[in-house]
Amino acid sequence: MELQFYTLDVFTEQRFAGNPLAVVLDADALDTQTMQRVAREFNLSETAFVMKPESPAHNAKIRIFTPGAELPFAGHPTVGTAILLSELRAQHGFSGTSALVALEQKIGVVRAGVRRESGRPAFAEFDAPKLPRPETNVPAVDDIAAAVNLMPSEIGLANHRPIRVTAGMSQLFVPVRSMSAIAKAAPNLSRWNALCQEPEGIGTYLYTGETQHSSSHFHARMFAPHHGIHEDPATGSAAAAFAAVLTHFDAPHDGTHKRRIEQGYQMGRPSLIHVSFDVAGRNLTTVRIGGHAVLVSSGQITVTD
Repeated sequence: MELQFYTLDVFTEQRFAGNPLAVVLDADALDTQTMQRVAREFNLSETAFVMKPESPAHNAKIRIFTPGAELPFAGHPTVGTAILLSELRAQHGFSGTSALVALEQKIGVVRAGVRRESGRPAFAEFDAPKLPRPETNVPAVDDIAAAVNLMPSEIGLANHRPIRVTAGMSQLFVPVRSMSAIAKAAPNLSRWNALCQEPEGIGTYLYTGETQHSSSHFHARMFAPHHGIHEDPATGSAAAAFAAVLTHFDAPHDGTHKRRIEQGYQMGRPSLIHVSFDVAGRNLTTVRIGGHAVLVSSGQITVTD
């Protein structure tokens, strides 16, 4: 069986930057084991498999795999798949500069708005399917520092402290004092288990307020070695959960807040993630994640003998 696939670079307007994504179409006949093997073959942060939706009101059902495991939800596959399906519709005569794409995922239905502008890559934005919330089981700073090859004194930023947040998947958020410190961070696999006590945990997200570009608010890195991702160039699900971190520590006033997060620079894959979140009564009420994506390649993959 041969299936059509595309690869896109997500959270960027330029090819060979951002977070690469593989999207396999018409994958209804594939079982879980085969999808995992295909994801391992592409060996990208994530591979999305597109199938017929269970509801005719939706555009597609997708399953998302890292090289090591299936995820109930992920940000850059949502952005990339929504943009790809919108572009394919446009090729078949569907006109218009905007579209709504509803994707059935394991976490629930995720709706993404896609905007196309002449001369620029398409942009997609989606509402986080679950609001992130802080958890209490945070590793000790000494354990975190050892696991990411930093000194304990390099962890912490203003009033920010390490915190674990869940939004369907548990992620550890670690504030780092400076760009020079975050640049030298790396997973220490012999100490990594201290950070991965949650079975649904996906990874550890480091961030600092020093940035490469003045238009960015935060510089981030994401490590998830137990899921086959030594480092992720851009992590939309973590950016969505980061809104809970900002709400928890910064206590923003009621209203809409926008932040831009740069990621992937140490990998040579510069990425930009747009985060918008609403606060009411000092509580987080909505989180939206957005970014551009560009088509890089297409072809056919043989999935069965």
